[in-house]
Parts: sequence; structure tokens; C-alpha cells
Amino acid sequence: MNMSHLEHVLIGLGIQLLLALLPRVTLWVSGALAVAMFLGHEIAQHEYRLAVARGWEWGQTQPVGLFEGVYKGWHLDSILDVLAPALTCLLVALIATWRRRGRKPPSP
Repeated sequence: MNMSHLEHVLIGLGIQLLLALLPRVTLWVSGALAVAMFLGHEIAQHEYRLAVARGWEWGQTQPVGLFEGVYKGWHLDSILDVLAPALTCLLVALIATWRRRGRKPPSP
């Protein structure tokens, strides 16, 4: 894990907790929105890298196929950039749900 993964975790938690302050928005929904933002960001980065590798320059149409950024260009670092905040937001939502129901989370 590198510094960008920790930054993504903190940003994801911030987004999750801030959106959860809105009426009728649960920690589950706000966490899903935070993770969707990181997923879209990573896909856009992959599309950009593919376009640059194919000789694209600003002002031209990107030579990237539909959904090509979804299935090409992924490596461990980009997977962890999405997976780290996803697991953290999931854990926060689970703990909040357990506490709301009066149960304690399972001990390790």
C-alpha cells in the first residue's frame, strides 16, 4: 500500500460521512457514491493513458473504444486505488449498522 491508497481511503471516508449528513442518505448510499467516484476516476485515467499511448493529442478525438478503459490498463496500484476506499466505506457502513441495531461487531 502506498500513500495514494491512504489518501483515497481518507477522501472516500470524507465523502461518505459528508454525504451521510444529507437527509435520507444512508452510509451505504454515500459509501457507494464515494466508491463510484473513484472507479470512474480510474477508468478515465486508463482511457487517457491508452489514448496518449496511441498518439492522441489535445483537440483530437480520443482513439479509445467504448468501455476500453474498463477492461484495459488495470494493474495492482489502480485496483487498490478503488478497493481500499471500497473496503473502508463498507466497514464503516457495517459497523454503523451493527451499532444501530444494538449489536457489537464481531471481535477478531
